Amino acid sequence: MRSGFVAVAGRPNVGKSTLVNALCGGKVAIVSDKPQTTRRRIHGIATGDDHQLVLADLPGFQRPRDALTEHMQRTVESSFQDVDAILFVLSARERIGAGDRFIAQRVFTLGPPVVIALNKVDRLKPGHIATQMTTASQLGGFHALHPVSAKTVDGVAALRDELVELLPEGPLYFPEDQRTDLSVEAQIAELIREKALALTRDEVPHAITVEVESIEETAIQADLLVETESQKQILIGRGGSMVKEIGTRARPEIEQLLGRHVFLQLRVKVKPRWRRDESMLERLGI
Repeated sequence: MRSGFVAVAGRPNVGKSTLVNALCGGKVAIVSDKPQTTRRRIHGIATGDDHQLVLADLPGFQRPRDALTEHMQRTVESSFQDVDAILFVLSARERIGAGDRFIAQRVFTLGPPVVIALNKVDRLKPGHIATQMTTASQLGGFHALHPVSAKTVDGVAALRDELVELLPEGPLYFPEDQRTDLSVEAQIAELIREKALALTRDEVPHAITVEVESIEETAIQADLLVETESQKQILIGRGGSMVKEIGTRARPEIEQLLGRHVFLQLRVKVKPRWRRDESMLERLGI
């Protein structure tokens, strides 16, 4: 049995969470097209007959702007300790530039082998992919480089095999049927936030967080928190249409997670400057 931990690094919005989900064979982390979607370290667990690969999905490297992004960056920095390998994710659809080189300077000096995943290669011309692979290969002394599409799962199986080969012999760290280390409460909160992110734009997505107040056999109550009254009104929508749509989209996935039908009650509340509130961030587990 091979088992161990791999930290997943990369700029915001290169598809790290989508790739972790693909490697684990199901939903572990929420995804959206909004930067800073991932706010905490989430372990995705891929268990096979002879291995357990534990992937640490991390917030993207960024320059901290407030207490929230400071916490996120500290999470990134601390997560490279005691890992067996690093998965460095790049986007084939964007120029490999200064942000990627900054991360490369960090990950290639840490010691563990680095596997580069050039993500989002679907629907790209072979010549463009080849050029991006050449550029990616110049970032540092990588162990392997895989062009993949997390969306279509092309190349994902080969990438998983590569990562498993880098793991030492070891025990099962998690039960075989477990896919993430997040609590059920945290998973529900993230699913609700994912749907809110999909429906909002501008500054609103960054100001949204979710707290689950109660989970009962047939009902769940959760609060969507924002920082200003205007954000609250946007999230509620005309006649409650927005918050109702968030609930409509989130409930099926929550029911699938729990294995039962539930009534989902959502409330929208204003929590001024919660992103700068250390006690609030601790309560949210960020």
